[in-house]
Amino acid sequence: MSRLVIRLALLIGGLWLALAAPAAASPFSDWSVVVVAGDWHAHSGGPSEAFDNARRDVTRALERAGFEAANLRQFSVRPELYKGSDLIKSEPQAIYDAMADLTAKAPGGCLIYFSSHGGPQGVVVDQKFLPPGVLASMIDSTCGKRPTVVIISACFSGVFVPALAGPNRMVLTAARPDRSSFGCGEADKYPYFDQCVLESFPNVGDFAALGSTVKACVAAREIKEGMKPPSEPQLYIGPQLRPLLPFFPLASGPPKD
Repeated sequence: MSRLVIRLALLIGGLWLALAAPAAASPFSDWSVVVVAGDWHAHSGGPSEAFDNARRDVTRALERAGFEAANLRQFSVRPELYKGSDLIKSEPQAIYDAMADLTAKAPGGCLIYFSSHGGPQGVVVDQKFLPPGVLASMIDSTCGKRPTVVIISACFSGVFVPALAGPNRMVLTAARPDRSSFGCGEADKYPYFDQCVLESFPNVGDFAALGSTVKACVAAREIKEGMKPPSEPQLYIGPQLRPLLPFFPLASGPPKD
C-alpha cells in the first residue's frame, strides 16, 4: 500500500472519528432554570406583552448559551394565550414545585429569572407580591449551596439583594431598592433591562461580564431616552462564586429571528 493511500486512509479515519465524537457537554447542562413572567399589565394598567416577550426570548438565549431545555421551566400569568409553548401558570407554589423538581435531577447549579413589575414589597407574581424573604427561602431549600444566579427585572428589585446574597450566589437586579426601572409600557417590546440582557448575551464571556455589561447598557438607554432618576441596576457576586464564573462560559450565538 502506497504512502499516499495510507495517509488518505488515516485522514478519512480521523475525520470520521471527529464527526462521530459527541460534542462536549455544556457546563450548564446540569443546571436547573426557571424563567418567570410575573404580570401582563403595562404601568398604565393596560395590556402589555413586554414581560412575556422577555420570558420567551430570555429562554431562547439561555438555551443557545448551553442550558438544557429539559431542565428549564417557563411561567406566564396567561399561559393559555401562547399556544405551542410549554408554560406553567405563574404562581409562587408552582414556581417552588418546579425548582424542587428540577434541582433534584439537575444538581449542577441554579438560574432564576423574573420579569415583572415590582415594589418595595417584592416582585409581582400574578397581582401579588413575592417578598424577598420568601424567594430566599425557596432558593435556600432547593438550590442550597450550589452555584446560583438570580436575575430580577422589576422596579425596586434591589430590595432582593440583601435577602438573596450569599457566598455561592450572583444577584443582578434591574434597579436599586428605591428606584423604578423602565420600559414596561403597552408599546414596549421588552423592559429596558431585559432588552439589555438580550443584547448583551451574545457578546459576553460569563455571567460576571453580563452583569457589568447590562448595567452599562441600561444607563446608556436611560440617558438616550431621558429617563430620570436612573434605575441603577444592582450586581452582587459572592466570594465563592466569583472565581468559578469563568469556568461557566456563555457559549451564546447571535439571536435568531
